[in-house]
Amino acid sequence: MRSHYSGQLNETMVDQTVTLCGWVHRRRDHGGVIFLDMRDRDGIAQVVVDPDTAEAFANADRARSEYVLRISGRVRLRPEGTQNPNMPTGLIEVLAKDVEVLNTAATPPFQLDEHGKVGEEVRLKHRYIDLRRPEMIDKLRLRSRISHSVRAYLEGQGFLDIETPILTRATPEGARDYLVPSRTHAGSFFALPQSPQLFKQLLMVSGFDRYYQIAKCFRDEDLRADRQPEFTQIDLEASFVEEEDIMSITENMVRNLFKDVLDVELPAFPRMPYVEAMQRFGSDKPDLRIPLELTDVGDLMKDVDFKVFSGPANADDGRVAALKVKGGATLTRKEIDEYTKFVGIYGARGLAWIKVNERAKGLEGLQSPIVKFMEGVVEQLLDRVGAEDGDIIFFGADKTNIVNEALGALRVKLGEDLELYTAEWSPLWVVDFPMFEADGEARLQALHHPFTAPSCDVETLRNNPAEALSRAYDMVLNGTELGGGSIRIHDQAMQQSVLELLGIGEEEAREKFGFLLDALQYGAPPHGGLAFGLDRLVMLMSGARTIREVIAFPKTQSAACLMTDAPGEVSGEQLKELNIRLRQKAKAEGAAE
Repeated sequence: MRSHYSGQLNETMVDQTVTLCGWVHRRRDHGGVIFLDMRDRDGIAQVVVDPDTAEAFANADRARSEYVLRISGRVRLRPEGTQNPNMPTGLIEVLAKDVEVLNTAATPPFQLDEHGKVGEEVRLKHRYIDLRRPEMIDKLRLRSRISHSVRAYLEGQGFLDIETPILTRATPEGARDYLVPSRTHAGSFFALPQSPQLFKQLLMVSGFDRYYQIAKCFRDEDLRADRQPEFTQIDLEASFVEEEDIMSITENMVRNLFKDVLDVELPAFPRMPYVEAMQRFGSDKPDLRIPLELTDVGDLMKDVDFKVFSGPANADDGRVAALKVKGGATLTRKEIDEYTKFVGIYGARGLAWIKVNERAKGLEGLQSPIVKFMEGVVEQLLDRVGAEDGDIIFFGADKTNIVNEALGALRVKLGEDLELYTAEWSPLWVVDFPMFEADGEARLQALHHPFTAPSCDVETLRNNPAEALSRAYDMVLNGTELGGGSIRIHDQAMQQSVLELLGIGEEEAREKFGFLLDALQYGAPPHGGLAFGLDRLVMLMSGARTIREVIAFPKTQSAACLMTDAPGEVSGEQLKELNIRLRQKAKAEGAAE
């Protein structure tokens, strides 16, 4: 029905006859001449309709915002003084010969160029309108280009695109499962996959050597800006590889992707051990664009007359750390109070600080409510953090995990608020993760998942599991974890040992993933892989604020779809077929009886 998209028109096409199809973005009537901005997925073109073409003029006259039109006409240069150099098609316009109204439109719930004046709920309720915005089209077009580039790269590296099941069984992978009742097996349930983890390992056992998939994954967990109940990941696995092989393949993939799609040459990907990342930045996904670091000062605080500091400094699980902000002494008391409230979100009970006004004056040159308690260690403290006039030093003192989370988050917020970024892109590999972490009851949990290989043998692992490191690696970009992976356990005895250390007995292991344990008996090769969050990747590359902006039909933060009103109730007949009776409904029926 069309010869061109609106965004394809340019000055080289003057005097050509074109046919456009799309929506009325804007309509203007200037002294008997009607101007229509025609919009489609490629852009906007100005169409001029004059009274000489009576039928076309009449149709244009009744057209309104979001009407669907088909227009034929001649491309011409815009008159001098009316050109718009800021618009890709701003040098030309189409003089319409025919205007056909393909469909009318009700008044939209919001104007596309005024979307910022309505809340996100309104835009998600009418997502099909929201997706007409050029910004949204650009984001989804970018997403498509990213997927295409990734596929082309991996296919060129010998990876095969293989689909894995969506209906599977529940396995422990760190989040709650979405369950699907089975009609044919009463009382039994499928689970939607949190990842294709076990299936891709089975593909390695099957001898496929190199697998990839752009896979849908499902996790019933608390949502935030970079989480959705259903999300997409670039999933890959390879056999007969070491960590360096997977890291090299995927690092080159991301480099190629940025060059191909954004024409950006990413800098080198440095390596940083997990322990160092937590010590210096309080996070296992540090944003290296921000030139702020945490400095341990606990040894200086053990004997100070300030229990807020001396308590954690002398505790086995405590930490006292300082965060120096160069030039931060200009922060007002109100701003500091806001930062104190902010760290409270992460469990911090306060935020101590020292302003360094004139260091040469000693204590008199410092401004702080706590400095009087630390007279004997102040100079050592200032030397250790490298404090100079005009700086401010923030402190965290508590259990190690609280200090890391609070100061790590404060570091990122200060970077944003004070615009401290030193680069546009800063990638990083975080390596040498602990194999396990302790839960609240001192039981071991897998830091990644139970199928991650340790960097030691079975005997060493069993003798000292708390000190064991895993063969895992995370790719981080600008403070966001793009992807994580590991070398997997391919030996059944090692897998059984890890499960036992996690408190998963033989019976439970057989019930949850006996099929994997069986497969490991039949010549499983050494293998490993990595999974990237495609939504997060597109979010970063497009400059979006949340992954909801780069998903065509996302859920809200309460895991609901406002457009379709999902989740919703189902009929009693459907429940009966599934042998399910709702508890509340059953109680109500019992009360009625």
